[in-house]
Amino acid sequence: MSHSPDNQSSSAALGSALTQSGESLLELSRSSRLLIVFLRHGGCPFCRETLAQLADCREEVEATGVRLALVHMMPDEEAHRLFTKYGLADVARISDPEQKLHGALSLNKGSALDVMGPKVWWAGFKSVLIGGHRFGRPSGDVFQLGGAFLVHNGEILAAHRSKTSFEQPEFIALAKGEWGP
Repeated sequence: MSHSPDNQSSSAALGSALTQSGESLLELSRSSRLLIVFLRHGGCPFCRETLAQLADCREEVEATGVRLALVHMMPDEEAHRLFTKYGLADVARISDPEQKLHGALSLNKGSALDVMGPKVWWAGFKSVLIGGHRFGRPSGDVFQLGGAFLVHNGEILAAHRSKTSFEQPEFIALAKGEWGP
C-alpha cells in the first residue's frame, strides 16, 4: 500500500507530464478541472473496458466542466491507435512507460492475486466474453494498477487508486468531486 502524495510534489509531477500536444497536466488543470485517468497496460481487457466506459460517459463528464486526460504506459503511437478505436483520439494523453507520474501520485502496484486472482478471472471473463474487450499484447507493466484523479490548479480534489486490475471508479461521480482522496 502506498501513501498519498503531498500537493507540492503532485504539482511538480503534473508540471513535468507533457501531453501529445506539449501542454503539461498542470497547465491543463489551470484552465479547467481535469479528470486524469491512469490506464492499465495496453493489452489488458480492463484498459479497453475503461476506454469504452470513458467514451460512454465523456459527454456527461465534460458537462460538469471537467476535461479528460489519459495516462498510459504504451508508446504514444500505439495509444493513439487504441484511443482512436474508442473515439478518444482527441483526449489529452501522456505516455508514462517508466511510470514516473504513476509513482508520484502513489498509484498501487498489484500482487499476482490483485492482477490474476480468482476475482480478476471472473471480472475478466465478463469483460472479454460479455463486454467484447479482448486481450492484446501487454504494453506496459502488468502489475501497475490504474487510478483516477480530479485535479484543479495542480491540486488533487478527489482520487481513486485501484486495488485490483479490474477496479474502476465511477467516473461521473469522481468528476463531480464526490470521491475524496
